[in-house]
Amino acid sequence: MNRLNNITVADVTNVMAVFAPKGKFEKMNNRRYYGLSFCAEGQLTYTHNGKNYVSDPHHAIILPKGQSYVIRGDKSGIFAVINFECTDFLCDSMIVLPIENIDLVMRDFVQMKNLFLLKKKRAKVISLFYNILHTFSESAGISENSILLPAIEYMENNYSSPELTNKILAEQSNISEVYFRKLFTEQYGITPRQYIIDMRINKAKQLLTEGILKINAVSEKCGFSNVYHFSRLFKEKTGLTPTEYLGQNRIFKI
Repeated sequence: MNRLNNITVADVTNVMAVFAPKGKFEKMNNRRYYGLSFCAEGQLTYTHNGKNYVSDPHHAIILPKGQSYVIRGDKSGIFAVINFECTDFLCDSMIVLPIENIDLVMRDFVQMKNLFLLKKKRAKVISLFYNILHTFSESAGISENSILLPAIEYMENNYSSPELTNKILAEQSNISEVYFRKLFTEQYGITPRQYIIDMRINKAKQLLTEGILKINAVSEKCGFSNVYHFSRLFKEKTGLTPTEYLGQNRIFKI
């Protein structure tokens, strides 16, 4: 399913309007929170891991937490920036979101900003943020009737299978493997393989928190070929080894 629809927002940490002049370069190091950037006029180019992502009146950008990137002002404008936290991992690369109705999004943003500055009605601020995410989700054209839905459902039911491949997933949606990968990456901002890895890591976090299975059993249950591969990917995603994560997050039952 669309990750925007599945986001659980833990907090909105900042809501601001930032003027970005043409020609200005700026570097962001180790971004502290996830961010959402969009505008009614102007254009910014974000460069992350050698790839360019454009934010303009037709495209918003989700900015990944913990990542570093360069910002270039292509056209002067005032950009809405919403910094937020999620209860689960969202992304480690930028996600481009199409915008169909910027006026609707800006209306919710202005309400958010005014309430945030007054330091009140936190629930309303988060509710407005969900409205904005829902608007972007609809603009992306990802619905219950999406051509990718059968493949996504198959992923969710078979994420632990080491033999899960793009070919198998493309067959679920009755499209070619090349077109499946292209369409998936356009809609979700990451490759199918990365999406599966994220699902496996999230499940591993849940199992480690429960503290019932040993690490090698968690690795196997989540579809990793071996515990060393699992441990390396887990640390890349969380900053902790499975052992460290287990020690910090295990649920102790009474």
